[in-house]
Amino acid sequence: MDRFGYGSDESQRERLQVTGRPIFHVNAFTARPFAGNPAVVCLLTGPADEAWMQSLAAEMRVSETAYLYPSGDTYQLRWFTPTVEVDLCGHATLAAAHVLWESGELDPSAPARFMTRSGLLSATRDGQWIVMDFPAERESPANASDAVAEALGVDAVYVGKNRFDFLAEVRSEGEVRSARPDLARVADLPCRGVIVTSRASTPEFDFVSRFFAPRSGIDEDPVTGSAHCCLGPYWSERMGKASLVGYQASSRGGVVRVTVNDDRVLLAGQAVTIFRGELT
Repeated sequence: MDRFGYGSDESQRERLQVTGRPIFHVNAFTARPFAGNPAVVCLLTGPADEAWMQSLAAEMRVSETAYLYPSGDTYQLRWFTPTVEVDLCGHATLAAAHVLWESGELDPSAPARFMTRSGLLSATRDGQWIVMDFPAERESPANASDAVAEALGVDAVYVGKNRFDFLAEVRSEGEVRSARPDLARVADLPCRGVIVTSRASTPEFDFVSRFFAPRSGIDEDPVTGSAHCCLGPYWSERMGKASLVGYQASSRGGVVRVTVNDDRVLLAGQAVTIFRGELT
């Protein structure tokens, strides 16, 4: 019997459910290859062994690997970083919807509906863009402002926190881009990750951000959809408009369009498939 228990009848059935299934490598929140945030998407026929899913995510070594299978008129969807399962992930959801339509698993005119650990999420197509309906994750002022600013190595003008992350606002786009956090100190903070953000000085964007999550096995995430569930409401209130465009200023970079609608946030992005393979 191996580490996944494939000696049991139940595990043998689970193994058959993944053997021969397609697997995709997708760049999300970008219109060009080798930018945005890479995600791996596995199309399964049913539930898979959790240890296997975590091990495959570690093997893929991208920020998230998504596993989905059909369930009635929705798809069950789970996300794994190389080290942990997460409760909400934007770019891998965008990648999953892109794969369903591109592969023919789902009619391009039909919405993609996902049951997740954060409830029902949906995605629709708008030309070359994919629009996802996510919960707003608003922040409130945090008590640990000094510790967060010191871990990021920035002079923060505001620090807040939602159920997932800390958010630190700084004075300029240059400070966001030049931030060099102490990742060990960031990992000690009681959160999934830390967002650093400012108003954009680049004309085509409203705000810029970066996201660090070493506690979840991701030193810096290239483009973080779920962070924009916080960034959207945050900057919407300060700029007095519901629709904004954010740029995540990682080395790969990516664009997220955000529309705030009460307790929901519409996140729009593009995606590019890099390769398709087969699970064995």
